[in-house]
Amino acid sequence: MNTASGPNPFSLVAADVGNHRIKLGLFEGGSGHGVPEPERWLAVDDDDRQLDRIGPWLPVAESVSWWIGSVNRPTAGRLVDYLRTARPDDRVVLLSAGDLPLVVDLQRPDMVGIDRLLDAVAANHLRDPSRPAIIVDLGSAITVDLVSREGAFLGGVILPGIAMSARALHEFTDLLPLIEMSELTSPPPPLGDSTVPAMRSGLFWGAVGGIRQLIELLADQTPGEPDVFLSGGAGPAVAQLLGPAVRHVPHLTLAGIALAARVES
Repeated sequence: MNTASGPNPFSLVAADVGNHRIKLGLFEGGSGHGVPEPERWLAVDDDDRQLDRIGPWLPVAESVSWWIGSVNRPTAGRLVDYLRTARPDDRVVLLSAGDLPLVVDLQRPDMVGIDRLLDAVAANHLRDPSRPAIIVDLGSAITVDLVSREGAFLGGVILPGIAMSARALHEFTDLLPLIEMSELTSPPPPLGDSTVPAMRSGLFWGAVGGIRQLIELLADQTPGEPDVFLSGGAGPAVAQLLGPAVRHVPHLTLAGIALAARVES
């Protein structure tokens, strides 16, 4: 959906609107080859007051194109309203599944989270073209998805993220505390010597074990040894535990948005 008209500016901002935060990436140069990397990026919480951080973050005074991939409609609406007020000359595009350069081999492509599809767009530019790909995204939820060696999105698995599971342990028990897991950058010891270390171990290693098993199961669903890409959250800590062939790509979704913009522009 286009909410503004006019020529495509040289600079574009990719906006990945998730369930709890907005991640922005500034891409310069328009067209090109390969997988684009953001010149700079910013993450803001799902809070109207946080949107005021966007203006000072942008290093360019001229208009830019905003390409938005969202799984959170209220937050995306607030971002669009902010841009209409703060940057009325900018072009704003809200992406849908039909806008993406991706075959979605499912009955209802429009019902798939667009973040998963955008990851697949980027993975298709990263994988060996003769091999399928498995994509692990560590966000509020963990997704493990499969792309065929022909480049089609085949579906995947959704399971609770580490922070979401931590909240569930606290909210559905009487004595277990709420612990912070979103900033975990190194694996905890598997043997917990008290309640909190035991919770950290269970949350982290339970997620890692689930991901390992799902990679193995999804790899059996399509011919060829898959390339495996991992993004989001505690990505570096988890990637090294899944084997040397797993590639950590920090801005996979943002790259997918930039690639979609490259095709549509």
